[in-house]
Amino acid sequence: MFDYFYGAQSDQFSFYRVPKVMFTDPAFQNVSAEAKILYGLFLDRMGLSARNNWVDEQGRVYIIYTIDQIMKAIGCSDKKVNRMLRELEVVAGLIERKRQGLGKPNLIYVKNFLSVGQNGRILNRKMDDSGVVETQFLESSEVRGSNTEINNTEYSDTDPFLSADRNEGMREHAQYESYFRESLYFDLLLQEHRFDEETLEGILDLLVDTCCSKRKTIRIAGDDKPTEVVKSRLMKLTKDHIDYVLICLQKNTTEVRNMKQYLLATLFNAPTTISPYYQAWVNNDMASGKF
Repeated sequence: MFDYFYGAQSDQFSFYRVPKVMFTDPAFQNVSAEAKILYGLFLDRMGLSARNNWVDEQGRVYIIYTIDQIMKAIGCSDKKVNRMLRELEVVAGLIERKRQGLGKPNLIYVKNFLSVGQNGRILNRKMDDSGVVETQFLESSEVRGSNTEINNTEYSDTDPFLSADRNEGMREHAQYESYFRESLYFDLLLQEHRFDEETLEGILDLLVDTCCSKRKTIRIAGDDKPTEVVKSRLMKLTKDHIDYVLICLQKNTTEVRNMKQYLLATLFNAPTTISPYYQAWVNNDMASGKF
């Protein structure tokens, strides 16, 4: 018989995560649940590839995951694995396989699931939240300008980032924002932390801007880490992690010179520090006789 979870034990394990959009977006309704799980395994491998610098001449990250490895991971036949691979590649367009030659495993390019719905997806946020990398933490725009004002100022053709592909940058920003709002249960966070709305909006902006960054590395607590590694960690955050980050901000009594860098480091490290924190909290309560 399996035992129950107690206290912080429920957050002490590593998980393979399948994006919720795979089950909620009509674009993926014809993809089987098994293929979606395999895609989740591929996404998990992307972090390893980024750390190993497995990129091609165009800077695209690829993974190496053989048929035998997939069979062992999922526990199924090679026939079923090949069917799921064809489903992800042909039906969903979520991967692309590149042959290396006789005796060498295929390279698998895992496509960005956030790029779905590019033709006709409605952007929910105001225009001045899209494509701006240098968002100031905890500061919302004082005035949400009209589209005319935006076109004449922030989004003029002289902008070096947007002049090349303005619509694509805005679309990518909106898609990452939609992902985090859904995966973090952002509306619920706002309800539970009504006095921290600006902080939560700042966290959301920081997550989106970081994932939209075109830099090769991102500085975390003084260390330059591969951007794909940072993205992978941030996209695995849950509502519990954000709750924990808010607690850390409230309990911090030291002066923070760069709030944006401090918050980014706290978010990045949340998955590894949350369990020891809550375990210490439980131990303290037990020692004081609260349990």
